[in-house]
Amino acid sequence: MEPMVWKRTVGIAMAVLLMLGLIGFSGVDGRNGDGGGKVKTGLEVLLEDSERLSGKKVGLITNPTGMTSDYRHGLDAMLDSGIEVVKVYGPEHGVRGTEQAGDTPGSYEDPRTGLPFINLYGKKPEEMVPLFDGVDVLVFDIQDVGTRFYTYIYTMAYTMEAAAQADKEFIVLDRPNPIGGTKVEGPVLDPEYASFVGLFPIPQRHGMTVGELARMFNEEFLGNQADLEVIPMKGWKRTDRFRDTKLPWVLPSPNMPTPETALVYPGTGMIEGTNLSEGRGTTRPFELLGAPYIKGWELAEALNKADLPGVSFREAYFTPTFSKYQGEAVGGVQVHVEDPEQFSPILTGITIIQETKKLYPDQFQWRKNGDSHWIDKLTGSDRIRKQVDEGVPAKKIAKGWKEELEEFNELRSEYLMYPPHGR
Repeated sequence: MEPMVWKRTVGIAMAVLLMLGLIGFSGVDGRNGDGGGKVKTGLEVLLEDSERLSGKKVGLITNPTGMTSDYRHGLDAMLDSGIEVVKVYGPEHGVRGTEQAGDTPGSYEDPRTGLPFINLYGKKPEEMVPLFDGVDVLVFDIQDVGTRFYTYIYTMAYTMEAAAQADKEFIVLDRPNPIGGTKVEGPVLDPEYASFVGLFPIPQRHGMTVGELARMFNEEFLGNQADLEVIPMKGWKRTDRFRDTKLPWVLPSPNMPTPETALVYPGTGMIEGTNLSEGRGTTRPFELLGAPYIKGWELAEALNKADLPGVSFREAYFTPTFSKYQGEAVGGVQVHVEDPEQFSPILTGITIIQETKKLYPDQFQWRKNGDSHWIDKLTGSDRIRKQVDEGVPAKKIAKGWKEELEEFNELRSEYLMYPPHGR
């Protein structure tokens, strides 16, 4: 090919990729040329002023997401900066993120640093207090995904409560809400249904960062208030989704591979409360959904006829390598979000459940958790399950959240820290 033709072809290709948002002006990985992103996390703000922890023994609560924009883990970066980390604590999935959902990570000595890595998952605040011996200040640095039933925010709440009981300082290094900080959707949890997948009366999609939630939890819900400091990000706006931040995405948990997974999760995470596979054991968890009894074309056609905003469905077939229907051929759909601004994950999740129940009433089942229904813990009450069983249309169910969301938004506004509506 002639040089001028080659340059023109490359130029056209680059222009197309830029329009599609697949690359930035700084390179295909979407980061700036100096290796940093436009958003600085609370970790990076702390590292610029590491003297604030001078002379203090630090207990770091983290997992693989506690990362700088140049891919250094926060533990290494803190040690390199002279911060004296003496213990490291992990949430569900462990410090290294190796455990599947619900498995209990072990505690062990880190072979690289020699520090104790201590499991907190499954422990109540009073059980955590002795684990904080020898620590002056606890630092929390974990990426959340913006959904009420994701457990890291409750590890944060429990450790804040334990820190208050142990008279320890508590610092939260803030990180972005990867699905944005403007939209608040879904039912607010009924306190009677509190569990480790929903401790406090917040909506299913809360639209807050971990730092903002920490402030709210501390003031509104904890029995003992922690000596709390939140180190905010620099450069984050509430309208940003994760790819806008130019920060590297690190899997927060084994089945949260991409920011797009996080976007659908507030809705399709509810599939865990049924006998449908939520796609665990595939490369597209929470986007691939189905069961052996489903004919993919039937469900896809019904869901596309529902005319849900910002999303389409295609028939899909998959064989999970673990979890529900391991090794079985499963029919179902793949969720394709076309317009994240219009997309309503929770309305979508309820519609998927409803249409499956209509098409396959003899095979569809709610998943039981002992004597209770798992869906009730995920949605924060028995209301949605009963409405689905009664045949109430999904869009009418969604209208029922309006009043409680207005009340929550009034409370939420007191704790927002970032523009356009933060303080």
